[in-house]
Amino acid sequence: MSTIATRPVVAPRTASGRLARFVKAAREAPLVAIVLLGGLVFMAIFAELIAPYDPTVPVPGATMFDPPFWMEGGRTTMILGSDFQGRDVLSRLIYGARVSLIVGLMGTLVAGGIGTALGILAGYVGGWVDQIIMRITDAWLALPAIVFAIFLAAMIGPSMWNIIIILGAVYWTRYARVIRGEVLSLRERDFVKLAEIAGASRFRVIKRHILPNVMNTATVLASLTVGVVIIAEASLSFLGVGVPPPQPAWGLMLAEARPTLMAGQWWLTVFPGVCILLIVLATQLFGDWLRVRLDPQQRNL
Repeated sequence: MSTIATRPVVAPRTASGRLARFVKAAREAPLVAIVLLGGLVFMAIFAELIAPYDPTVPVPGATMFDPPFWMEGGRTTMILGSDFQGRDVLSRLIYGARVSLIVGLMGTLVAGGIGTALGILAGYVGGWVDQIIMRITDAWLALPAIVFAIFLAAMIGPSMWNIIIILGAVYWTRYARVIRGEVLSLRERDFVKLAEIAGASRFRVIKRHILPNVMNTATVLASLTVGVVIIAEASLSFLGVGVPPPQPAWGLMLAEARPTLMAGQWWLTVFPGVCILLIVLATQLFGDWLRVRLDPQQRNL
């Protein structure tokens, strides 16, 4: 009597299965981080529709240092008051979210692209290429990040896009270090060795086998770097070498309000500071959750 070998039936990935995994991930996501980041993105995209006034010019009929509406002398037409030029603080905060989002995401993208490329190149090629890249990385890491960024901003000139390039050039080193270490392990794996034996070129091995396996690490690093880049941009703007006035930026708002802090106009510093605090906290919480979500060992605990 003959027997027929049977193969185990593997359930195909269905749309309902993918939806269930998405719903599970959404339930596990940090609610506070999602709400804050979602609010930032919403304000940045629809700033023209949300902001009641132009953030760069004084509000007609407004006076300098109008307090928030709940304080004596405040007005409901300017909920968070006005600054030293009679500009609406709420409108400047809303447009400042756009500046922070663009600088945070684009600066992280530039830093991640440079660092990931150099890390893969150093880890996979090795030899003198690895030595040169890592010695440059070590020298870059020895420089204080903010001081180096101030030096570059003073040389290039202040503007939002210059700040993006500068911050990308400052923070790529963390990617290069971490990605190189992961590539050193990946290049010894069997699937990479088999691809090399089969005659695949270095570019094809990197494209098909190395890069997809380091993207999770690069994504986690990017989520944690966004908050650092936002703080760096605010610091540069506060020091006068970041986003130039009258363009609204939270760090620039802090710098402009510094002389008025002891004079009683506390809202001009508190509101931008709270915005920076909440956004950086949200990015760090989201990055920590993403790290656990993308790490199989952490995810299975």
